[in-house]
Amino acid sequence: MVTTVDFLNQLNPSQRQAVEHFCGPLLVVAGAGSGKTRALTARIANLILNRQVDPANILAVTFTNKAAREMKERIERVFAEQEALARHSKPLHMLSGYEQVQLRSYVYKNFLKELWIGTFHSLCSRILRYDIEKYQSPAGQRWTRTFSIFDESDAQSLVKSIVIGQMNLDDRKFNPRSVRFAISNAKNQGLDPDQYEAENPNFKGRNIAEVYRYYQQGLSANNALDFDDLIRLPVQLFRQNPQVLDYWHRRFRHILVDEYQDTNRTQYDLIQLLTTNGKGNQNFDDWNNRSVFVVGDADQSIYSFRAADFTILMGFQSEFGDRLPDDETQTLVKLEENYRSTSNILDVANHLIENNTERIDKVLRATRGEGDAIFCHRADNEAMEAEYVVSQIRNLELKNPELNWRDFAILYRTNAQSRALEEVLVRFDIPYRVVGGLRFYDRREIKDILAYMRLAVNPADSVSLKRIINTPRRGIGKTTLDNLEKAAAELSVPLWDIIKDETSVKTLAGRASKSAIAFARMVSSWQERAETTSPTELVQEVLENTGYLEELKNKGTEEDLNRIENIQELYSAVVQFEEENEDATLMTFLANASLNSDNDDGKEEDNKVTLMTLHASKGLEFPVVFLVGLEQGLFPSFRSLEDAAAIEEERRLCYVGITRAQDRLFISHARERRTYGAMREVSTPSIFLSELPRDYIMATVPSALPERWTSTTREAKLKNPQPNLNKPGTHENDWSVGASVTHKAFGEGKVTHIFGAGNKICLAVHFPGIGKKIIDPRTTTLDRLG
Repeated sequence: MVTTVDFLNQLNPSQRQAVEHFCGPLLVVAGAGSGKTRALTARIANLILNRQVDPANILAVTFTNKAAREMKERIERVFAEQEALARHSKPLHMLSGYEQVQLRSYVYKNFLKELWIGTFHSLCSRILRYDIEKYQSPAGQRWTRTFSIFDESDAQSLVKSIVIGQMNLDDRKFNPRSVRFAISNAKNQGLDPDQYEAENPNFKGRNIAEVYRYYQQGLSANNALDFDDLIRLPVQLFRQNPQVLDYWHRRFRHILVDEYQDTNRTQYDLIQLLTTNGKGNQNFDDWNNRSVFVVGDADQSIYSFRAADFTILMGFQSEFGDRLPDDETQTLVKLEENYRSTSNILDVANHLIENNTERIDKVLRATRGEGDAIFCHRADNEAMEAEYVVSQIRNLELKNPELNWRDFAILYRTNAQSRALEEVLVRFDIPYRVVGGLRFYDRREIKDILAYMRLAVNPADSVSLKRIINTPRRGIGKTTLDNLEKAAAELSVPLWDIIKDETSVKTLAGRASKSAIAFARMVSSWQERAETTSPTELVQEVLENTGYLEELKNKGTEEDLNRIENIQELYSAVVQFEEENEDATLMTFLANASLNSDNDDGKEEDNKVTLMTLHASKGLEFPVVFLVGLEQGLFPSFRSLEDAAAIEEERRLCYVGITRAQDRLFISHARERRTYGAMREVSTPSIFLSELPRDYIMATVPSALPERWTSTTREAKLKNPQPNLNKPGTHENDWSVGASVTHKAFGEGKVTHIFGAGNKICLAVHFPGIGKKIIDPRTTTLDRLG
């Protein structure tokens, strides 16, 4: 291949500086819409084409499978374009279809095949398929390379059986879902059961630690891992076995990590171990033909509830970098040119996020024009807010032929807010989709078929075995299964070892023995051919031999017909997987199915208005965005009001929502709102509204903006300067808990809490007969009594 740097000419100076960095650490602070995927893609291409790095020595980590696919596709295009010019002196699109296929095949075999690009979970799963048999847990547990991956429902089921069945705990005090969350959180912090108990020595902590121990035993007995262990076990393996770590350290000489602000401590430990070979940051200085290249933005860190820790990104310069100021450092590059949004939208976003204290300073600069003003609307209630949003969508779609329904997104803080919006969309016959519904791979019929396939690969997977041994019904009831399970437990063998033994089954299963033996023979035939038979053939056999599909057809209800369509879609997914992967074994397909993320199910070609939470919107963009429910206690949420760090994360969430908009942004809130079926309550505008620059905001009604926003024009701003934030009543020292106050709408009340600090505070005030309200004294007048 002819070496060329044409693809580098498409980069802006900051992107090119990042891409051409060769060895050593580099943090790329990439603002929203600043082309970080282009930079990551170009860096990989540059390492291979211009630095002669072996593709097998590159590890690129993304946070979704969708992002991994996009990166692979972009890299393929870069290489294919280079090869087209080198071989044919023509751009790729001018070649015949046959020539394009030939080039893409060449690129895959010579470059993409050896590249490791994927999520933490998928990449760690691959590592464990090689080396998990070299690992032993501190408790002596082991796994084989045919391990299953338990999804969240599988993990929940196992925890529930331990809490209620094995430990006989009160599930009101030890809710299985909460216990599972505590175990997951412990794993993401790198804590084993003993360490968790040491940090939580109280009664509840001791019991959760014990559930954790039984849970790990259960995973090991099933030769299964949960999502958290997919990352935790490689970290433990590397620390336990220096030879294994040294191999992977030498293998991955150039490591790239996307969305670095969303990493947790275990993921950080993994990257640190692979980079430094376990020597630690301070003792590692061998950067010869080696780099760690991380891309992220602290201003877009919104996943603390998933144990993401944005301080890992904030600490990169001190951990890996040269520790110099931003204007002198050689280990930090900022991408501040935004290619997504108009300047008005970006100015609003910049003003908002500047109120956060924990961030790396940057200012997004638009490469597009000024654009339309941002509109802020205050409706009487949530129903009227929905009416406003949908009317704007209808008008814009009608007046702008270039807009399709898919170009509109409605973003909200909680899923419960979608109801009012959906009702109005249905009334006006506007197609829509709610992102975050039941995922394809979480549907019952899909999980059933996958359980059959998993059992064909991993006989020790008792969870899958119990799921489908009587699905469809074979006359193998609960009593029979309990007898078989009890025997397996007493003999300390997997349940499958009992079921596959005909003598044991005849002894224990009684009248159900014939069905159980037939079931075992059927599964055994799949197990014998699992490594030599294609996944599509096995799926066909499962559907035909089990009678699963036939039972759905016989029922014939609309729900069952939908399930048949879902199963057909699963078969299509298997076929597609085989076409796209040379090593398409049943094991690799099952791993791929387990690792699919929420965002992977949406069909981008659907022409529908999108409804989603702000968390789900991360990484997406839409020409027109509606940001609804900007009310104190809703957004920011009540849970965040007493925690300065939580308020900053809520502000980052608002920043993410604003920066999803490309051309038009509408912000709305309601004067009153019915929440969780309760009576209507008067709402206070969100504190974030008072932090937006009024120069760029058009109020649709006089009450849309907080009181100090009396105009939306630059001329009026000169006549009506912002009020003095240090005036009496706006500072924390002006208030005390217990103080009596009066409000012009709510009457007399008493201060119960003071949130925030300095002149950025909110007060919780209890008004008799009305309840507690969160009030910003900078935007709402409160008179003190006495």
